Amino acid sequence: MEAVFRLFEQFSGARPNQYRLLSGSGSDRVYYRLWDQSQTYIGVYGSDIQENNAFFAVTNQMEACGIPTPKILCISEDKHAYLLSDLGDESLFFDHIAKGFTAQTIDLLHKTISYLPRIQFEVAKNLDFSVCYPQVSFDKRTIFWDLNYFKYSFLKPSKIGFNDALLEDDFDALCADLLKTQSPTFMYRDFQSRNVMIVNNEPYFIDYQGGRKGPFYYDLVSFVYQAKAAIPPAIRESLINTYKEALKPYYQVDDALFSQQVALFALFRNLQVLGAYGFRGLIEQKAHFISSIPYAIQGLQQLLQSNDYSAYPYLQGILESLVEKYHTELPQSCIAPDQLCVDVYSFSYKKGIPTDYSGNGGGFVFDCRAIHNPGRYEPYKQLTGLDQPVIDFLEEDGEILPFMEHVYALADPAVERYIKRGFTHLQFCFGCTGGQHRSVYGAQHLVEHLAKKFGVQVRLYHRERDIKQYFNCLPV
Repeated sequence: MEAVFRLFEQFSGARPNQYRLLSGSGSDRVYYRLWDQSQTYIGVYGSDIQENNAFFAVTNQMEACGIPTPKILCISEDKHAYLLSDLGDESLFFDHIAKGFTAQTIDLLHKTISYLPRIQFEVAKNLDFSVCYPQVSFDKRTIFWDLNYFKYSFLKPSKIGFNDALLEDDFDALCADLLKTQSPTFMYRDFQSRNVMIVNNEPYFIDYQGGRKGPFYYDLVSFVYQAKAAIPPAIRESLINTYKEALKPYYQVDDALFSQQVALFALFRNLQVLGAYGFRGLIEQKAHFISSIPYAIQGLQQLLQSNDYSAYPYLQGILESLVEKYHTELPQSCIAPDQLCVDVYSFSYKKGIPTDYSGNGGGFVFDCRAIHNPGRYEPYKQLTGLDQPVIDFLEEDGEILPFMEHVYALADPAVERYIKRGFTHLQFCFGCTGGQHRSVYGAQHLVEHLAKKFGVQVRLYHRERDIKQYFNCLPV
């Protein structure tokens, strides 16, 4: 912080009147908004000088090409701190897409994508790519960084078993196909709506310091397939057509090849995003990234349904398993805004405790394994806790009834307090050995109890049975 303040004093002649630390992203850079007598500035401290130099070089080329970006006002002698013009707080994602695809939002999306070919082709003309960091170009090494990021940071923590050799074979094939269509263009690397600020209804671009030489398809799919943006297919198609029109002065498009490569890069980008969400969410347990996982999984599911990835059969099977595992998060459209929604799961401990995608930390987890297990007896092995013979066994045995009374004694005051305090999410999970009998009984009875007593929205998922039910929810 002090280095930024010293630089500001050097630039303006005085210390800032006030400052505010701005929320960061996934990087180690620190951002401040600084005030003097008449306006605001953005002060940045970055510990990685090579990354800072990449930002300076790309910004200079962006400005030379007439691409709207923040202006670099001052750089410290050691290049750790720098001052930028302040673009304000209006974001394409948070202030437009997140509020719905209005006519204004769609217009801004088209304006944004129209700039992309200029960024990719014009910036590349005079950019010294040797300054790009951490890698000069999109190549086999960088592709495998992202594929292994996905494998080790998302696939392994998700506890999906896989054969390393077979997966690597498909990674090799995917890598070879990604490298078939190289172009001498600047690959922005993170071209998505979170990195587009809106100033006077025009897009301005930020966060491109990880750019490098690479194929133009990558940036296109990063934007139109951004997981949390969830751009509807019809709008996505129109944005792709707008991009293709803006691309014509630079590149002659073969429509069949173009569509094939878009599908291929969309898959690759999705894997990269899942790797990031896995590391920041599943490993570092950062709430924002945990809550983003369902959006990426939904995007992956749509890609698998809409495109032919049979050239990578083992990878395709693994991805289908991931979709099956993570589709337990129910559609957010069934939730009334600003009202409490309770998620209740039954699960098998063998497959792990369900993830709380809200980022709140998982709520209550009840272990039902101490209760007499009907699954040990032949008449009940093919039945579940939803079937009357199993219900009768558990209730006549008697151990489940006081257990559930204790559950209600914990759940009821928690729900009451969450409602009074205006909280919007609470989660309960019931686990047993197989996720079939005792946990299913417990989850089902709690859901019916809460839905009736409090009238709150409840979403039930018997995970190992693949059964969903909504109670008191809005129509999807």
